[in-house]
Amino acid sequence: MMIRDDFGQLVVGARAKVVTLSLDDISKKTSEANWTVSPADKALCIMKGKDTEECDNFIRTLHTIGDGKMLVCGTNAFNPSCDNMNFTNGKISLEGKIEVGRGKVPFEPYQRFASLMDGNTLYSAASSNFLGTELVFQRHGLNPLKTEMKRSWFNEPTMISISLVEVSKNSKDGEDDNLFLFFTENAVEERRDNIQVSRIARVCKSDLGGKRTLQKKWTSFMKARLDCPFGDVGSPSLIQDVFLLQDQNDWTDSIFYAVFTSNWDSSSACSQSAVCAYKLSDISQVFSGRFLTERDTGSWETYTGVKPYPHPGSCITDELRASGVMTSLNFTDQTLLFAKNHPLMEGAVTPITGRPLLVRAGPRFSKIVVDQVTTLDGRRHQVLFIGTDFGWLQKAVKFDGEDGRVIEELQLFQTPQPVNFLQLSSKTGQLYSSGSNSVVQVNVRDCSRYTSCDDCLIARDPYCGWDQVRDQCSSVVGASLGSMIQSWSDGDIRMCPISELKNPAIAHLTIGVAQLLQCSPETNLPIIWRFSGNILLPGARHTVLDQGLIIRPSYSDSGLYTCETVEIVKSKVHRKIVVQYMVQVQDVNTVVRNLRTAVITLAVIASLLLFLSVIRHLKAKEQNHTDCGTV
Repeated sequence: MMIRDDFGQLVVGARAKVVTLSLDDISKKTSEANWTVSPADKALCIMKGKDTEECDNFIRTLHTIGDGKMLVCGTNAFNPSCDNMNFTNGKISLEGKIEVGRGKVPFEPYQRFASLMDGNTLYSAASSNFLGTELVFQRHGLNPLKTEMKRSWFNEPTMISISLVEVSKNSKDGEDDNLFLFFTENAVEERRDNIQVSRIARVCKSDLGGKRTLQKKWTSFMKARLDCPFGDVGSPSLIQDVFLLQDQNDWTDSIFYAVFTSNWDSSSACSQSAVCAYKLSDISQVFSGRFLTERDTGSWETYTGVKPYPHPGSCITDELRASGVMTSLNFTDQTLLFAKNHPLMEGAVTPITGRPLLVRAGPRFSKIVVDQVTTLDGRRHQVLFIGTDFGWLQKAVKFDGEDGRVIEELQLFQTPQPVNFLQLSSKTGQLYSSGSNSVVQVNVRDCSRYTSCDDCLIARDPYCGWDQVRDQCSSVVGASLGSMIQSWSDGDIRMCPISELKNPAIAHLTIGVAQLLQCSPETNLPIIWRFSGNILLPGARHTVLDQGLIIRPSYSDSGLYTCETVEIVKSKVHRKIVVQYMVQVQDVNTVVRNLRTAVITLAVIASLLLFLSVIRHLKAKEQNHTDCGTV
């Protein structure tokens, strides 16, 4: 899936076709281009032992090319192929100039891969053979390069993401742009077998390969372990997706936000997910450090020998140019041989502050997008949008000195399915997402769910503030202080007008019969229940759920029940009453007597109404008879 803000379309790759949807309203399909598999290719695919369902053309990648066209690549019945696509007069059309797509997308329809388009140059990390066992990170086009087929470079990897960091824009030493690849693999340095770890690799955009050693191979490929410490210490977390928030003034301040999952099965109660953030300056420091080397025994140790100059894996800088090293073709064989045999760094990349921004149990995180929001005081805050493998969207924030917190959860799809795509449109301000068979759009600036000033402020949603003139919670994007108030720092609701407390709802409960007292706060804050002013703890007769409180009452349970949200910010406790119930408990006999009384009362009322109806009918008949006699 791909957003084209320039012509207001959401381009969706599907099975044997590409469709475009209006960015303003994705329920409106604007055009469609079919790309089916020929009968011969399908028959050949089936003959090779593949399932009939898989022997189709699954569109796996869509990219904008420098001239505004689009590159489309599909599996084409396990024979990857690519074509260019145009958008003219509001319609898409394929050119029909089929090119080989091997290495650009996988042969299989569901194998993970990564790709990135820079101008007219495609970078991909995908399988390059029919069996899907040879995974290569490569650059296509005029100066093609790829990774070495060595276990020390890739060891059964799963490709996650590729990002381009424009280092050259503000580089003080003339360094070239960097490309970062994120993946998981079996750790060659671990003594235990099949220990999966998360990795980050770096290459230089200007890399031309070596003159003799590493010909048409990356000379700048280096990789390091990527740590996100949470859960079981002995079980490394696995990266699932990455988002780059690039600083336009200083590339070293750019930050990668990544989602990780624990190695536990998603159905396990121990399953957790986390978000970790990494600063580019910290990553660069690791790649400037020491290397690991493999000994004859198969163990990996820190390399302590003489390191060639320049630092293996380096990008070309002004210093190197001054010494006559203009491109990677000028590197010595000694430097290139070291780079070939020592791709793994000793140090691990660790997150900012040394720990995750957010850790959650339950459904696994699958995708992440980060938006920067300017609040009314002019400060910028990061809002994290996280997709899960059950099709939920979690909106999270992290304020200085606090743990990250989820302020909103939204079910994206009608049936549970992993979130496979997540992207914000700068034009519409909408978030677009897709699962295995669904596409949705979400207005991330919608504040209408907060119907009171208290809820609007205590939610601490950077997008939202209370409009005192309109008396509603509205988006602060593009707004000025004026009549709006916002309290993202501490959720202080004292700025709000005092709201009148509604009278408690009367709830008649029967002894021993379970009944739900509903409580659905508009914010995503934790709730507590109080009984006659005291905190109510779960027990044999009281079960606290997200939706409310289940009571199996006895006579002693009569009284006032209060559901309230609780938020602790900077040691301040903010409470807000959501709903109150005055519970009256009665036994079955009382209920029966009350029902009997109610039935008798209703019968009397019904008889009275019937009697009045008969009287009214007789009077009307008598009047009609009198009128006829007069005539």
